[in-house]
Amino acid sequence: MQKRINENMKIFETHAHLDSHDFDKDRGLVLERCRKAGVEKIMNIGCNAETSEKSLLLAEKYDNMYCAVGWHPNDASTFDEIALRRMLKHPKVKAIGETGLDYYRQHTPHAVQKEVFEKHIILAKEFQLPLVVHNRQADGDCLQILEKHKPELVVFHCFSGDINMAQQVIGNGWMLSFTGTVTFKNSRQDDVIRLVPARQMMIETDCPYLAPVPFRGKRNEPSYLRYVVEKLSEIIGRPPKQIADVTYKNALRFFAISE
Repeated sequence: MQKRINENMKIFETHAHLDSHDFDKDRGLVLERCRKAGVEKIMNIGCNAETSEKSLLLAEKYDNMYCAVGWHPNDASTFDEIALRRMLKHPKVKAIGETGLDYYRQHTPHAVQKEVFEKHIILAKEFQLPLVVHNRQADGDCLQILEKHKPELVVFHCFSGDINMAQQVIGNGWMLSFTGTVTFKNSRQDDVIRLVPARQMMIETDCPYLAPVPFRGKRNEPSYLRYVVEKLSEIIGRPPKQIADVTYKNALRFFAISE
């Protein structure tokens, strides 16, 4: 396994939270490890006004970093459309999000989450930007809202749904992104992963969360994406470099970023 992980691969980290305080003491070292591990481009994701602004600052500082700005459903009650519109004009902003619905944690009333999710979708269409969707235990409502507005470019980040959910996402032409959870012993995603067309798959860490085996329980970072690539390779039955290459190209296309 180690030999395959060390192959020369280009990797696109499509969902990171490197603005997190977890990285304040060694962010530069983390980014250096990314470079050595073949992680050539990084999409940093905002969750509210503060983290979206911090993501913008990081994207301005590092050439290989871009950002998405938006309000996570757990922060939907603080949504500020004026601030979001201002940030969306920045050239390093390549997506809106993360946004969506989270019925697992009851931080925000469902009605507020739905309203703010719809506002993000409308803005994504207006600005012609992709939408980064967080969906947790809200499959039906999430799909209903998306199908009502029919945005073209959507990625379900950290996809954890079942076969039925995956089929509906795939049928709409949207993307599914997978994290280190695919390496967990209790993962039930193998059949879903085999179902996803190569053109509709991306990879991410969601760092500092969801570190893959053998780092489970520790702080996650983009250099660990190689373990996600390796696991997807094992499940799908294709070489790791092929998995890395196709997901890299998918991300470039999805976020409209040039090589």
